[in-house]
Amino acid sequence: MRLWLIPMIYVVASAVCGLALPRIEQAYFAAYTLNLSVASAQAYLSAAASGMMALTGVVFAMAFVMVQFSAIAYSPRLVLWFGRDHVLFHSLGAFAATFIYALCTLAWVDRGGSGSVPLLSSLLVGILLLVSMFLFAVLVQRLTNLQISNVLQLIGDKGRDVIRDMFPELERKSAAGRTSQLGADARRLGPNTQLLTHSGRPQAIAKVDVDALARVAQVHGATIEMVSAVGDTLVEGSAVLRVYGARDRIPEKDLLRAIHLESERTFEQDPKYPIRLLVDIAIKALSPAINDPTTAVQAIDQIEDLLRRLGQQDLQTGFVSDAGGELRLIVPVPSWEDYLALAFDEIRQYGVTSIQVMRRLRSALIGLTEMVMPPGRVEAVRHYLKHLDLAVEGSPLDVQDKSMALQEDRQGLGLSRKPTEHRGGT
Repeated sequence: MRLWLIPMIYVVASAVCGLALPRIEQAYFAAYTLNLSVASAQAYLSAAASGMMALTGVVFAMAFVMVQFSAIAYSPRLVLWFGRDHVLFHSLGAFAATFIYALCTLAWVDRGGSGSVPLLSSLLVGILLLVSMFLFAVLVQRLTNLQISNVLQLIGDKGRDVIRDMFPELERKSAAGRTSQLGADARRLGPNTQLLTHSGRPQAIAKVDVDALARVAQVHGATIEMVSAVGDTLVEGSAVLRVYGARDRIPEKDLLRAIHLESERTFEQDPKYPIRLLVDIAIKALSPAINDPTTAVQAIDQIEDLLRRLGQQDLQTGFVSDAGGELRLIVPVPSWEDYLALAFDEIRQYGVTSIQVMRRLRSALIGLTEMVMPPGRVEAVRHYLKHLDLAVEGSPLDVQDKSMALQEDRQGLGLSRKPTEHRGGT
């Protein structure tokens, strides 16, 4: 559901109730009135209506200023993430609903000179005020998530969720015989019978419905190769997928239904995106304008955790087969080297003059080599360690600073550990 519909539902519901409930109350519950003077009821409802609109303006002005400030300080890609918080839209809806219903109830106080005050409607205004205060408290709590440690933790949690949800599914398919890593199968695709290209404004691939594409390929006796991966931005004429060996032409609408496009990248099916955001925060913290290497170190903490989890997964290109073992879909996914390059290259380049960052990067890389990984991945990490050494040696640091930068330290600057020192007990 589109997020702007949430406050609109609140507004429409409050307007309908404001028009109907007081009439029902007058027709069937006229004997029940609130033991409150007309002047007091009018003051109570007027204060509720006017105060709620003032609160709405103050709260949302503060919220958007803080979101914009955090986006500038951390990453502009976080604006949409924070701006899509459902609590924000529910709060806006509740505040507007309280305002509208208080006005409608105010119109029925002393209706026709009766001197009565609607009981149920007045009580409902009070309940809406309590709900609004609760949402206001939750919204204020949400704003505390804009602190750097909370932002990094939230991004890390998103990354851990997508790794947990995405890769075990690929493993189950492999166990069921639906996925194989046989490169020989990919060479027997048959003739290229169809090419799907993007048309329209630039959009990012947010999700690929693997099962739907595999079913479409099976129905037409074809094999589909995804040319563009999740996270890629499609521009006019970009190749999206190719179809091989189909008996007939596959309707493009059947293919497009399985490919979900958004205005920008999302976390779903894209474990690279949380790493990208963490790297953005780290390199912005290392810019001369901000000069905050401790924030970069905190970002590396989350990056290392995500890489340790990814290091245990099968990251090769997926070949999805049908129940009969026929190859139906090829889905590209990043390699281990792709993740390493994304996670470390830019931080190393921008943080080469920071002893704190160099020490934390070394600790992260050494920690990755100590994980149980395929030998090829360990060798790739060792290559990055050598690259880090070269970066430190070529930096403008003096000899003593270079010696410090070549030490391992999980805190950046806290507890020196040489990579070759004995780690066991003494």
